[in-house]
Amino acid sequence: MTTATKTKPARASSAQPKDATAMLRADHQAVSELFEQYEKARSSTKKVQLVAQLCQELKVHAQIEEEIFYPAFKQALKDKELIPEATVEHDTLKSLIGQIEGVEPDGEMYDAKVKVLSEYVKHHVKEEQGEIFPKARDSSLDLVALGARLAERKAELLAQ
Repeated sequence: MTTATKTKPARASSAQPKDATAMLRADHQAVSELFEQYEKARSSTKKVQLVAQLCQELKVHAQIEEEIFYPAFKQALKDKELIPEATVEHDTLKSLIGQIEGVEPDGEMYDAKVKVLSEYVKHHVKEEQGEIFPKARDSSLDLVALGARLAERKAELLAQ
């Protein structure tokens, strides 16, 4: 009785609870689409708007993972490798975000930083979706309850 049908993507809240990995995958997809839009953008105004959105999405996503998903995963799987590595990757992402957030695009260095952020996010997503999420699904974690906690916290953060 799983509802794995794909309907329109849900934002902060949804009528039916998503499991944690499905919710985090949806975030990954949304960020990927924003990076694609950035690559096509030509005006500074559009780039600034997209970077603001990207930074917001990435910061909220990282925060809910660090506060809720990672600790639950680490405890349930007695993980001492995947989550510490993912946390270090988040720190690097936050550093890159700090270099572009609220800054006017000033040519090739700005675009290069966004490009490196994009590549780094792709690498991080690949590891999460290829290693962490499958292990989470195979564990005793209640992913629907965890997804509800993630969605609630995400809504709180986005409302701030």
